[in-house]
Amino acid sequence: MTASTGSKSMLTTLRRIGALAAPYFNSEEKWRARGLLAAIVALNLGVVYMLVLNNQWYARFYDALQNKDQAVFWREIVYFCWIAAGFIAIAILKFYLTQLLQLRWRAWMTRSYLQRWMADRTFYRLELARYGQQDGQSPDNPDQRIQEDMQLFTDYTMTLSMGLLNAVVTLVSFIGILWGLSGVANFTLLGHSFSVPGSMVWIALLYCAAGTVITHYIGRPLIGLNYQQQRYEADFRHHLVRVREYSEAIALDRGEQVEHGQLELRFGSVLKNYLQLIKKQKNLVAFTASFGQASVIFAFIVQAPRFFSGAIQLGQLMQVNSAFGRVQDSLSWFVDNYDRVAVWRATADRLSSFEAAMRANAGAASALERTPADNARGLRADGFGVTLPDGARLIEGAALAVQPGDTVMLQGPSGSGKSTLFRAFAGIWPFAKGRVSMPDNTMFIPQRPYVPDGRLRDALAYPQPASQFSDAQLVQALNDALLPDLAGRLDDRDAWSQKLSGGEQQRLAIARVLLRKPAWLFADEATSALDADSEATLYKRLTAMVHAAGGAMVSIAHRASVGDHHQRRWTLVPQPEGSGVRYRVEAT
Repeated sequence: MTASTGSKSMLTTLRRIGALAAPYFNSEEKWRARGLLAAIVALNLGVVYMLVLNNQWYARFYDALQNKDQAVFWREIVYFCWIAAGFIAIAILKFYLTQLLQLRWRAWMTRSYLQRWMADRTFYRLELARYGQQDGQSPDNPDQRIQEDMQLFTDYTMTLSMGLLNAVVTLVSFIGILWGLSGVANFTLLGHSFSVPGSMVWIALLYCAAGTVITHYIGRPLIGLNYQQQRYEADFRHHLVRVREYSEAIALDRGEQVEHGQLELRFGSVLKNYLQLIKKQKNLVAFTASFGQASVIFAFIVQAPRFFSGAIQLGQLMQVNSAFGRVQDSLSWFVDNYDRVAVWRATADRLSSFEAAMRANAGAASALERTPADNARGLRADGFGVTLPDGARLIEGAALAVQPGDTVMLQGPSGSGKSTLFRAFAGIWPFAKGRVSMPDNTMFIPQRPYVPDGRLRDALAYPQPASQFSDAQLVQALNDALLPDLAGRLDDRDAWSQKLSGGEQQRLAIARVLLRKPAWLFADEATSALDADSEATLYKRLTAMVHAAGGAMVSIAHRASVGDHHQRRWTLVPQPEGSGVRYRVEAT
């Protein structure tokens, strides 16, 4: 990487960081955020001012020691106590306000990103993109980016930006002091005499410039390694969560060894990348530690001839060393913080890609035109086409209609895309086109119903608040769904997705439908885990419910017994290879 490329890359990173930070400081909390930021900046300037006072104190204190002036010695001790008290007060207040701003900033960013991630089903679209033609471009592990990356971003942005501000202000404050204390350096080179005013300033600049270049060369790989480390850590954590969620299925399949192997594989990636990270950090630490230790005595070595010749006293020597240390620390900010800058940059890159993905999905308009319809008109689809994420056309130009009172069963080979058609009708499938008019009073029962943890009444009413329904209504829905044993447990809290069997979870999903009583219902393998008698009973109740409301029901099922409860059929008929479309819908 050339210096020009590195500069462009850093400028790009800074623009990304600015774009991520600006919304909060221009939000509805902008005046509070800006006020806190201004106070923190003022306190950081106060720290630098205390350092200047401390540097001036060095000269007086050490001169008093050299001159054995007891009165001045004790006066300066009292003065130092005042400086120390002021420094401590500023440090405490700066810490508190910085942490408060980070907390408020993180809270605002998290709420903002959560709102956008959950809006317009963006969370679903991002997952689809990962497994389709956009694979590799869609961000992985959004949970980590919202939970961990935002905490890291706000923390490092505040810490590093305030550190850089301190470094700049300290440099401006002490470079003049060091210039005046350095005197004029005289030397002869190639028979010519030279006089260099402010020699210690030039030495500090050369010393730190060389350190910065070497640090960037050594630490450059850390940026990519930190980015990958966060990714591998998130993948490992994600699979741990999946093992916990599917613990029963894994146990029944005796899949412990397979899952253990998968966990070992992901953890191996974590360790392998971390080992590379350690090796690169070792080299960086070796240089920065050497660089820092050399700077401790560097000024003494350079100024020793002046001190021993009597040109300066001990106090001035200590003041020169202190000022050189401050200038060197300021110029070495990049050297001292390179590893943290690498993490900061990797975090900003991850959040920027997440931001870009959400923005792209929010702006992506579906080609499917959806219009509401009243119950009397029923459901109608014209020019209906559905495409898979990889671009393969599932169906094309279908014309479908469902009238009030209809019961329709969608059938076709396993894996033919029946559930995908339902997703398109529901309006959550982005790869659909045509025109669909559908009544608003519609519910969908997914193949795998979601059962949240917590109170049973909340799981039953989901996603509506349980307070919208009386206990009598909730109990009736459970009884109608053949779950009488749960009727007395409405206020029990549990991990219901783990506690309930597959059949009980399906009946709970049906109970939700019976509770809300929609006129139009789409059921995707809603009774696949039930026995024949329970299935027949529930389908009769669901059919009676939609007919009473003036609507209809469309179901997906493989069992022939389900067909007894449906009057009509939509069949996905495979099309010849090369036709450009996999199936056509035959309505009977």
